[in-house]
Amino acid sequence: MYGSHVKKMGLKSLLCGALALAGAFAPAASASADDLEAAFDRSIGLVRPAKPAAPAPYAVQPYIQQPVRYSSPLEAQVATLANAAQGRIGVAAVDLSSGRTISVLGSQPFPLASTSKIAIVATFLEGVDQGRYRLSDQYPLMMPVPSAKFSSAQAPVRPGAMLSAERLIELALTRSDNHATDALLAAIGGPGAVNRWLARAGISGIRMDRTIATLVRDDGAINPAVSVDVRDSATPLAMVELLSGLYQGQWLSPSSRSVLLGAMSRCVTGKGRMRAQLPEDARIAHKTGTLNNTSSDVGIIESPDGRAIAVAVYTTGQGGKPARDARIATIARAIYDGYRSESYGTRLSASR
Repeated sequence: MYGSHVKKMGLKSLLCGALALAGAFAPAASASADDLEAAFDRSIGLVRPAKPAAPAPYAVQPYIQQPVRYSSPLEAQVATLANAAQGRIGVAAVDLSSGRTISVLGSQPFPLASTSKIAIVATFLEGVDQGRYRLSDQYPLMMPVPSAKFSSAQAPVRPGAMLSAERLIELALTRSDNHATDALLAAIGGPGAVNRWLARAGISGIRMDRTIATLVRDDGAINPAVSVDVRDSATPLAMVELLSGLYQGQWLSPSSRSVLLGAMSRCVTGKGRMRAQLPEDARIAHKTGTLNNTSSDVGIIESPDGRAIAVAVYTTGQGGKPARDARIATIARAIYDGYRSESYGTRLSASR
């Protein structure tokens, strides 16, 4: 069920593997955020097949940009920052105090990557609320067994160290640990269980098709900058709907909500993304994602005046990961400032 493949394993791969192994037991600060993101979202394998088998048929559509009218100056500003000339960028945000929503390619599917871990953890926590699981229950990490790309429907895994569900959640959301995430996914019954939870929650724009291990092993078949692959995808609007509902306590108990959002607030990956340009007094609970030619960051930003904004930014292309990260940071700051300016202007008008 779980495995990954690359053609050559050198010193960098060995270092990434060591980081991944240490991640299950070391404090969050023991490795840099960029190292963790690379180690956990771009896993390492050992098999070197002569010729990878072709992937099974699936729906891929070329991206064709269409003219759009924007609903507000803020949305138009974000659209300028999210220009798709160097690769698709999808953005959605909602100010939870006013309900004002902005969207740029918000209804178009983008690679979920590790942002799926929010829905996986939420599905497990629903089971905790229903008494089917406990946070103290022990589950094995799902460790990769080397396999060739596309060689099986599910990448093979073997059981690793036993950890509590609480620890697995912490690793999955704070360090983007794929082994811990697949442990939780196995406990709830696989991607189908997540899709059923999303359906119960009324979220229709997010879907999971593969385990994290399989997703990583078979990564790279499609260039998300120019094509839309509906497998393991999310629309930015669906993601902000999920984030908003979780923040507002729609589907989980207060204790489970606290577990999920608390772990997201301790996320150590993506320091160059949404949090990079936010003011120091802004708080963020978020989850990053990274795969072939795509980077993302989604979460809740809280301002000092108590405002909460659900934000989802999915980037592709842009010439590389540093440029994608910088684009996410710039867009997040524009959204933060734009909503606060709108609120300030509204208060001034109301006081006259």
